[in-house]
Amino acid sequence: MALSQTLQQKLLQRLSPQQIQLMKLLQIPTANLDERIKEELEENPALEVTEEGGEDFEEHAEEFDSAEDDYDGSEDEYENIDISDYVSDGDDEVADYKLRDENYGDNEEQKTVPLRVETTLHDLLIDQLGMLSLDERRFKIAEQIVGSVDDDGYLRRELSSIVDDLAFRQNVDASEEEIEELIKLIQQFDPPGVCARDLQECLMLQLVRQQADGRDVALAIKIVDKYFDEFTKKHYEKIQRGLNITDDELKEVINLILKLNPRPGGNVGEVNKAESYIIPDFFIINNAGKLELTLNSKNAPDLRISEGYREMLKEYDRGSKKDKRQKEAVLFIKQKIDSAKWFIDMIKQRQNTLLSTMGAIMHYQKDFFLTGDETTLKPMILKDIAEITGLDISTVSRVANSKFVQTEYGTYRLKFFFSESLSTDSGEEVSTREVKKILSDLVEAESKKKPLSDERLTELLQEKGYNIARRTVAKYREQLNIPVARLRKEL
Repeated sequence: MALSQTLQQKLLQRLSPQQIQLMKLLQIPTANLDERIKEELEENPALEVTEEGGEDFEEHAEEFDSAEDDYDGSEDEYENIDISDYVSDGDDEVADYKLRDENYGDNEEQKTVPLRVETTLHDLLIDQLGMLSLDERRFKIAEQIVGSVDDDGYLRRELSSIVDDLAFRQNVDASEEEIEELIKLIQQFDPPGVCARDLQECLMLQLVRQQADGRDVALAIKIVDKYFDEFTKKHYEKIQRGLNITDDELKEVINLILKLNPRPGGNVGEVNKAESYIIPDFFIINNAGKLELTLNSKNAPDLRISEGYREMLKEYDRGSKKDKRQKEAVLFIKQKIDSAKWFIDMIKQRQNTLLSTMGAIMHYQKDFFLTGDETTLKPMILKDIAEITGLDISTVSRVANSKFVQTEYGTYRLKFFFSESLSTDSGEEVSTREVKKILSDLVEAESKKKPLSDERLTELLQEKGYNIARRTVAKYREQLNIPVARLRKEL
């Protein structure tokens, strides 16, 4: 009996269909929102789009109060978002239904210039995930794993963290063994090496796919498996002695390994990138030291309830007697109107959620948006923005992963502004992105005849006041795709 009560309690914590739909709408890029609205217009004749920006459904809401409304926004977590603290005084109307971006400038082309973007690794993995025969529960687990894969193609989250994510966000209880099993399946996806936990596993996954190609591949697998530390340190003599192979064989095998891709997610979308574009979701301009945020007008369609459907409902309501057929017609009309009202509400909430999130990020990273200097970026995690906006962390994550902002310094995906922190000698917390930028500058300025070792880079960073360990410097260097010192050396 106690077990069944626990199960019932978990069911009550699940997201409502409306919240799920809002999550899906949040993930849609601005460029694809028109297509989603077109689908809704085709499915629901009670929904219309108007170019005049005239009356909307709120003017006629009282006509439909008698309808059985499936959506109750009063209890929704997005209903009471206050974005006034995060937008300019000139944009007070942004919380309203019909949002515009006229304040961005007079040049229409400037507002809507499409910017090229590659197909994301996440999209590619989700497409392949759909080809697996998984039940709903296992699909959710696999989807969570795919969502945890970073842009380089690595899965750097601990299994225990994924277990927690599934429990708290998806209400799915999963064991580490079950997650590991699905990771093995995803590791068979393209690009080869994806979903590896580290470089060694990434290279091994790629080699295993080539193991039918002969002895060189078999030797390469042995090197990566048994002599990986020697390989990374270029102690080739130890490898040669251990495998008892000739100089030519060693050279062939090492060259084979060096041709593998250490960043399997790095080249996704290269083939079609000329045809792939994004349109910024937000615009931020610096108006004499005051930041102004506007939402791309493509996110604010003029939607309303069909005039014809309103008239039909009035006509039926005026009738004194209604037979069964008329009652069915009234019910059908009300259902379509309710559905249209609900969709318009979802679009409105999408707009408010986007603006609330971007406004909080703009406020938090004000120095960067004023200067464009990456070293001014503050440590910022999803929880920081969630606390400011009152949104759920998963909601902030969806916005950050799928939306772009255009600034005078370039166009950025929102997740660019998120990073962990590192402390300085004075105890101040700084963004890891700031440290990476300084690290990159040090390497760029080094003498290529005598490149800086990780130890020396660590010393230089520590001299600048950053409390950082050598292994952390090595990790950041790898994330920046900077080779070790001996591979940067020019003869």
